[in-house]
Amino acid sequence: MDALNAIVALANFVLVPAIAYGSQLALGALGVTLIYGILRFSNFAHGDTMAFGTMVTVLATWGLQAMGVSLGPLPTALLALPVGILGCMALVLVTDRAVYRFYRAQKAKPVILVIVSIGVMFIMNGLVRFIIGPGDQRFADGERFIVSARTFKDMTGLEEGLAIKTTQGITVITAVIVVALLFWFLNRTRSGKSMRAYSDNEDLALLSGINPDRVVMITWLIVAALATVAGVLYGLDKSFKPFTYFQLLLPIFASAIVGGLGNPIGAIAGGFVIAFSEVTITYAWKKVLGYALPESLEPEGLVQLLSTDYKFAVSFVILLIVLLFRPTGLFRGKAV
Repeated sequence: MDALNAIVALANFVLVPAIAYGSQLALGALGVTLIYGILRFSNFAHGDTMAFGTMVTVLATWGLQAMGVSLGPLPTALLALPVGILGCMALVLVTDRAVYRFYRAQKAKPVILVIVSIGVMFIMNGLVRFIIGPGDQRFADGERFIVSARTFKDMTGLEEGLAIKTTQGITVITAVIVVALLFWFLNRTRSGKSMRAYSDNEDLALLSGINPDRVVMITWLIVAALATVAGVLYGLDKSFKPFTYFQLLLPIFASAIVGGLGNPIGAIAGGFVIAFSEVTITYAWKKVLGYALPESLEPEGLVQLLSTDYKFAVSFVILLIVLLFRPTGLFRGKAV
């Protein structure tokens, strides 16, 4: 019985949160990896692009809630998500036309585009804070849990309960659907194949008659959709605060680089590597070990390697190790 309680506690506090968080990071890292693979630069404004798309979704959600529209047990934000995606698409296309296009025409080095993206990041960050404010915004509604801890205890008779939040279930299902659609698009459609050809060899793609402006536009539209979906899922699961999305840039980049920058499969794998590393290292293992070990060996302390305040430090350390020992990442993406 204690072994079952240990497994349930592990699932409740480590496995379920890490899978949900990993799905959010994977979607964020896919956006970063597409920009790097196709437009050839690291987009430091990606976290704030996520924040902008999420902000539009939050405002649309509040509008729907004010009109009395709801999805019953599901969050109303799912209805508002297309509005957020369209708003984010408009923002990235305007940004590309006003800023990045000039540097592409000049054949600027990637490092110049990275510096430019940092400037764009600060502008977007200020814009989001100006419109919605710097504080926490909660916009999740509907049923809070698919399975609550109390219901699970009543069903199983175990001492330990398992709680699965509705937002965690939605995150995993949405991530699977979005990733499947993305891979179908890249591998099966003419536009997707053009993007892959442009990524592999730009000069050869241009000689084949591929329109570079169209490839760039489609890339930005896909990245805006991925950024908004990732941002909204993270906001529903936790809460929406602009500065948090600025901080999320580190684990998202770490995910993309660990998996192999420019490699979509690597971005997904990297997202889960970073998420599981962060959660396992910052979790206090006292409860799980209390069930798993004999009474004489039960730990007295929390058995926590790092405080949750330092969870982003885990991403940073993993990122450093990968850059030092395997710069191409797990799936041999482009070297950083």
